[in-house]
Amino acid sequence: MKQKIETKLLIIIGLIVLLLIPIFMIQNLIDERADLQDQVQADIAKSSSAEQQIIGPFIHAEYIETSTRDGKTIDHAVSVLLLPESLNIDSTLSTFEKYRGIYKALLYRSKNRFDGVFDTTSLKPLAGKKIKRLNLVMAIADIRGIGQGSQISMNDHTYKLLPGTQIAQLPEGVRIELDYASIMEAPILPYQIDLNLQGMRKLALAPVGKETSLTMQADWPHPSFVGDYLPIESNISQQSFSASWQTNYFATNLQELFNHCLFQNECAQFKQRSMGVNLVDGVNHYLKSYRASNYALLVILLVFASFFLLEVLRGEPIHPVQYGFVGLALAVFYLLLISLSEHLGFNLAYLLSALSSAFLLSIYVAGMLKNSKHGGFFFLGVVFLYGLLFGLLSAEDYALLMGSVLVFAVLSLIMMLTRTVNWYSTKPQADNEVT
Repeated sequence: MKQKIETKLLIIIGLIVLLLIPIFMIQNLIDERADLQDQVQADIAKSSSAEQQIIGPFIHAEYIETSTRDGKTIDHAVSVLLLPESLNIDSTLSTFEKYRGIYKALLYRSKNRFDGVFDTTSLKPLAGKKIKRLNLVMAIADIRGIGQGSQISMNDHTYKLLPGTQIAQLPEGVRIELDYASIMEAPILPYQIDLNLQGMRKLALAPVGKETSLTMQADWPHPSFVGDYLPIESNISQQSFSASWQTNYFATNLQELFNHCLFQNECAQFKQRSMGVNLVDGVNHYLKSYRASNYALLVILLVFASFFLLEVLRGEPIHPVQYGFVGLALAVFYLLLISLSEHLGFNLAYLLSALSSAFLLSIYVAGMLKNSKHGGFFFLGVVFLYGLLFGLLSAEDYALLMGSVLVFAVLSLIMMLTRTVNWYSTKPQADNEVT
């Protein structure tokens, strides 16, 4: 009998290893479907607008400097960069979705108001110079997202936006051409910018002002704040969120990084200095399905352990083929979950998949044990197990704790039920029997 138990345990372990093959295949399928969704989103971004980053406003001047070398007169261009003294940004995002087949992409339309002042004192050395260009620039990651109604006002004068920045390191964006005499009439130059911009998921803004403040609101309840600066205040509800940022040039060191970008072509670190939001999908069914499949081994172990325990306590053998069919039914649950979630959403798909799997297993167990009562108990047990698994998926912060408690509780239950079993005869003994 001992040899039979050891042989059965080896067979069960072998079945569990074999069942990992379909589990891995299902996980690969989830990865492929998730990659396909990312590809569709990239295609939508190509035909619409991608993630957005705004750098600006700033004044970029370029003048011609004449020097003499070896008796020859040489003209070369010199660039001057002026960042605003203050930059206040108010951004409001409204989200919408675009579909391609069963896949969707999250986009937004934003209304952005920029206002502040420039100190033009540092531009006085340009007087008398041959100015090649003098522009107020807004660098934008994807200018296809610029909407109607965008405009720039300075000194109560509204300017027409021109495409391009005329800066090789930051070519995408818009600009307006300034008149040197007009902007030098007073040392303080106020500005106001209305920028309507469409993008996909992410909106980041560079804190180019010596004093920068940003307030943002959106009708999306799942923000992920991105960039080098977290908001000083945020409020997240079930329908929307709002947040505010505040920083200064002592904390950003943006002037030096900007100079490195323009004059030394080292822009990577400069572009990372931003603050903003990434509108994440709060119900990513591919991610949740993959996380659920990671618990497949635990579910199979628990069900097989209950079968083996039932076999030992009842003294009635269960054929390895029956173990195999039960394991396949548990694996098919994850296939149902991923396929249904693409059409019904994760929660409803999980409910239908769990009930279908539990119902199938209960009917099979009732016929296998020739006892409908045991089939009903098994149905309740499987539903309870899937309920615990759903709780693990929902409580990300406590998933490890809940999983550890579950394993400990199941192990304790098995040990208590089998504490009087004589494993050489596989028959329970009385509690008061001395072995």
